[in-house]
Amino acid sequence: MSDILEAAGSTIDHPECEALRCLERSRLRALVARDVELARPLHASDFQLITPVGMALSREQYLGAIAAGALKYGAWDPKHIDVRLYGDAAAIRYQSSLEVTFGPHHVPRADYWHTDLYEKRDGAWQVVWSHATEIRSVG
Repeated sequence: MSDILEAAGSTIDHPECEALRCLERSRLRALVARDVELARPLHASDFQLITPVGMALSREQYLGAIAAGALKYGAWDPKHIDVRLYGDAAAIRYQSSLEVTFGPHHVPRADYWHTDLYEKRDGAWQVVWSHATEIRSVG
């Protein structure tokens, strides 16, 4: 039964789900701390981030901007992280409160949706795709 749930995607309290939640929180802490050495192995070599403004960044562009201080997270506080397992792939989705400075542009703290695709490669989970969308009130 567990294989069927994993094949269809699951959010059950599977140990792998909690491991992915912990890994994502560790990745976020490393990015806020600008600890690129800790963050690098958590990002696949073909990682791509789609920013809230639609810019696509490779792993080297993203981590390079963080290392150079061109991209600085002031805060990145995730709420509950939902996980869907698909064998050696997993999708995670969560809301967070985030503050960031990119070059001369400071983006004050706001709420975002994050969707990330992880793949297990050589026995270790790595984020492959990441997408963030700002939550704006309509009214």
